[in-house]
Amino acid sequence: MRLVVMAVLPFALLVGCGDRGLDTPRAAADTSAATPTEVALPASSVVFEDDARILDSRPMTFDSWSRSPDGTAVIVHFTSGTPQCHGVHATVRETDDAVAVALRGGTPPEAAGKTCILIAVQGSLAVPLATPLGDRRVLSVS
Repeated sequence: MRLVVMAVLPFALLVGCGDRGLDTPRAAADTSAATPTEVALPASSVVFEDDARILDSRPMTFDSWSRSPDGTAVIVHFTSGTPQCHGVHATVRETDDAVAVALRGGTPPEAAGKTCILIAVQGSLAVPLATPLGDRRVLSVS
């Protein structure tokens, strides 16, 4: 069994990785849609602006979302770094019964090469919709 030690001073986290050998292929990444939970608008969160210019973008998931007061957007909630060093971009695909949001995280161009603090923040991003949400499902897709 391999053991991975992750140290975040003053704590260390030990994670067992099982009996897999290093040459054992891993399962393909799950690209299915997840159904995040609808929550009331949080009292506080760091508001991010959508930025299609982000560098080194990678898929992100969100576990919860809220309705905008007028129903013309969904507000997705996620964990990220500070907006000075971390950016997000969302694309949306709407059907009659679902709104699928693909969220990506990356580095804003103006932060490239900067030294950034490593801190997690609860972020939110308003994702505009072409038609009001109504009773459609919201999905997180990668």
